[in-house]
Amino acid sequence: MGKDDHDQVWARFHAAVNMSADEIEAWLATEESRKVGYTRPGETDTVGRISGRRIAAILRMPRAALDGGDYAHMRKVAGFVARHRGQGPHDEWRVPGSRWRWSLMNWGHDPLRD
Repeated sequence: MGKDDHDQVWARFHAAVNMSADEIEAWLATEESRKVGYTRPGETDTVGRISGRRIAAILRMPRAALDGGDYAHMRKVAGFVARHRGQGPHDEWRVPGSRWRWSLMNWGHDPLRD
């Protein structure tokens, strides 16, 4: 992945993630966060919550410290948010307690902020 790719991934990630690291971590500590998402066999937590912790860590890192794995995860996050928003129940986003919104928040995106 070249520098131009990194610039594009950086921009897409920061456009998709509209919560701060502190906000993500506070959200992940809630019961609502635990109620949504897919848990892989053998895992104890959902894919989204695992991703959310990594997103918070990436947000706290200086850009120069990010590696290829971080950029790959940033690309995954931007793609997930775009797909999930596109597939979502388009009226449900207005409901603060929707599972659709909660799932997006596990990935660092609160659709009520759009």
